Amino acid sequence: MSHQVSFSGQITPEQVKEVAAQGFKTIINNRPDGEAADQPTSADIEAAAKEAGLAYKEISFAGNELNMQHVEDFADYFNQAEQPILMFCRTGNRSNGLYEAAKQRDMLDD
Repeated sequence: MSHQVSFSGQITPEQVKEVAAQGFKTIINNRPDGEAADQPTSADIEAAAKEAGLAYKEISFAGNELNMQHVEDFADYFNQAEQPILMFCRTGNRSNGLYEAAKQRDMLDD
């Protein structure tokens, strides 16, 4: 596989500098705000990403609500995003599922 992508559970704004230090260039958030009381907001993570010089995109959905629009939006962004990419949600499973859905439909550039 030529894609440089990793999957993670929830990250915090404080962890974004470490994400950048690990070499990631883009963060994709697949977790909607408000799933948990202690969850940081997408806006806070986005601000930290911009401060660290990382691209940021939110394509969020509840775990059982993945649809073709999410897959298309993700593929469109992924194909132009600078890699390596870190995708996150609550556990990483939702992000991995989104990636695999786009890959299985041959929507991701090699």
